Amino acid sequence: MSDIEVFKRQAAEHALDHVQSNTRIGLGSGSTARHMLHGLAERLADGRLENVVGVPTSEATADLARQLGIPLTTLDDCPELACTLDGADEIDPQMNLIKGLGGALLREKIVAASAERFFVLVDSSKLVMQLGERTGVPIEVIPFAQTLCMQRLRDLGCQPKLRQNDDGTPFCTDEGNVILDCRFVKIADPDALNVTIMSIPGVVDHGLFLGMTTTAFIAGSTGITIMTHSK
Repeated sequence: MSDIEVFKRQAAEHALDHVQSNTRIGLGSGSTARHMLHGLAERLADGRLENVVGVPTSEATADLARQLGIPLTTLDDCPELACTLDGADEIDPQMNLIKGLGGALLREKIVAASAERFFVLVDSSKLVMQLGERTGVPIEVIPFAQTLCMQRLRDLGCQPKLRQNDDGTPFCTDEGNVILDCRFVKIADPDALNVTIMSIPGVVDHGLFLGMTTTAFIAGSTGITIMTHSK
């Protein structure tokens, strides 16, 4: 296992220490979330946790959770969650995030917003001083609006790129939408960019997660760093 994967697992394990029995929680998507799911399954199997039921943020997470024997539910049945555990692609000093490189940003944001606490699990390579330093912002749009959205996004100074599968076909989210990956030269005001992007007709949501994180577990060569504030 590479150092990065070890750090991801460490972040996941520390976050799981804050999960209590008899709760309903959100289950994130992506590589760090997979470590979390394996850790959760182990704790349910050995009795460290009991009666924990999860709401998955993607079909891939739901499939893995079922394979691991993690009980699942839906937001329809459990609209209020104790916490959500998920990874991130970038995290800044204010614990704002860019998420969505795995393509599950819409459900991830909905599930995170449904939780009392949002635990973010990352390795130290995801730390940035300003959002957009390392990656673009994924923007989920309905297929019918793709051309309009790309033009409006170009007007904002980025170069939107339609996300594609390995075979060249458009990537399709669990909700049947497409993703435009948008690299901005500088995101000086994430809140303003959020408002502007969401004003474009056809945009469903985007990968800027602003003011949502309650606790971030950051694992690196020097150990675990925990950042926290009230949601």
